[in-house]
Amino acid sequence: MNPVAAIASRLAPRLDLCAPQISCGSGLARESARSSTKKLGTLLLCLITTGALAAEPELRVQANLQPTTPPMVGGMVELQLDILTDSWFTSAPTLPDLKLPGALVMPPDGHAEHLNQTLDGKAFNGMRYRYRITPNLARGFDIPPLTVRATPGQASAELSAQSPPLHFEAAQPPGFKPGEPVLVAQGLRFSQTVLDSATPLKVGDSITRQLTLQADGALAMSLPTPSLADVAGLSRYPKSPQVSNLDDGRGHFNGGQRLDTVTYRIDTQGHYSLPPIELKWWDTSSEQTRTARVPAVTFEAVANSAYRPVFSITDDLKKLGQQSHLHFSRHGFGVVALLLIVALAAWFARPVMQRAYLGWQSRRRARHAMWLESADYAWQQIPSQLDSQPPQLSALYLWTRRHRKGLKLTNLGPRLQTLLRACYGREPTEDQALRQLKQSLATLHSQTESNRESAAPALRPLNPAHEKDFP
Repeated sequence: MNPVAAIASRLAPRLDLCAPQISCGSGLARESARSSTKKLGTLLLCLITTGALAAEPELRVQANLQPTTPPMVGGMVELQLDILTDSWFTSAPTLPDLKLPGALVMPPDGHAEHLNQTLDGKAFNGMRYRYRITPNLARGFDIPPLTVRATPGQASAELSAQSPPLHFEAAQPPGFKPGEPVLVAQGLRFSQTVLDSATPLKVGDSITRQLTLQADGALAMSLPTPSLADVAGLSRYPKSPQVSNLDDGRGHFNGGQRLDTVTYRIDTQGHYSLPPIELKWWDTSSEQTRTARVPAVTFEAVANSAYRPVFSITDDLKKLGQQSHLHFSRHGFGVVALLLIVALAAWFARPVMQRAYLGWQSRRRARHAMWLESADYAWQQIPSQLDSQPPQLSALYLWTRRHRKGLKLTNLGPRLQTLLRACYGREPTEDQALRQLKQSLATLHSQTESNRESAAPALRPLNPAHEKDFP
């Protein structure tokens, strides 16, 4: 028992004993007794109210399968989830997702059935939600515990509770092979509607065939697709199917519906017949296999001289295939083979060509360096240095050194000796000497070359005074 209720039960006899004592006293005493009794009553009422408010509400979850008999493959079994509390719900409970491999599962659609139950001597109220399951395989299915979260009234926090685990076995209906599409229903309606675009039908017109399938007690997602085959002389244009569930108008599930629409365009004149369509299903009411059928559609199409097709897919594909053929002559094949050989040779010869290119660059840099170190390069710099202001003689000295003349005046020839005396003598006549040197540069170079060819190579001295004076 609740501690507060126990205290209240103990105080109740004491309040009853106060009545005879009050009647025996004086008026003042009676007034004081009434006041005490009133205070005790108020205290008892507060204790009872506090005890009722302090009690934490309960949350319970129950689960069961309907029908209790083993379901058939393609049939439907309902998982009823009852969510109960001894208080009230301040908001809708949070339901978990349910996924079963090998089965279609449609979660609750938001509609719930209100419940009132008595459990363990306590009154509970709540809601019932339904998961609709359609097994696609003949085997056992295990439904794990489902955790539901809710916040009942007077709860200090969100509560959670789990349903018990469940198991069911799905069996293959008689007359159906394993893997064959199975439709299990309590009742079935299969009909068709045919619409002609013109009367009479001519080439270029169209005819529309609409199939309506309604199954009681079956999910719309589990309804099979009817066979809409191609017909020679007609172009087939199917539309996306329309799938929906059926109810009684008050949110209660009744079954599923599927609408399939296909339009045939007439390409050539003649007599046509759209084949009949049969659908095998299992009747749970009579527990036997049944077949639903819609009849064939026959019609006649006459010629239409005014009709000109905008395009023909078949002709376009044929033309495209013809244009995609490549014709090679022997000459063209030879050219392609030659180009392929050249490309392969270039690919494999690429390292050799790269090494040859790097060697050529190295030799070119070496020749250029030798040219910069030669006497001819120094000779080419002499005229520009003589014309500069002030005149420079470094290229002249460099030429004489590289020409194996050293730096002695006696080795420079008469023209150069005259220039140096004019530049550094007691009476400088530099300008006149420079003009004379410029005029005789060609003669100086030719004389130096002839003297170099006729002269025998001299031996290096044993003790050279200046190493830079010798080659």
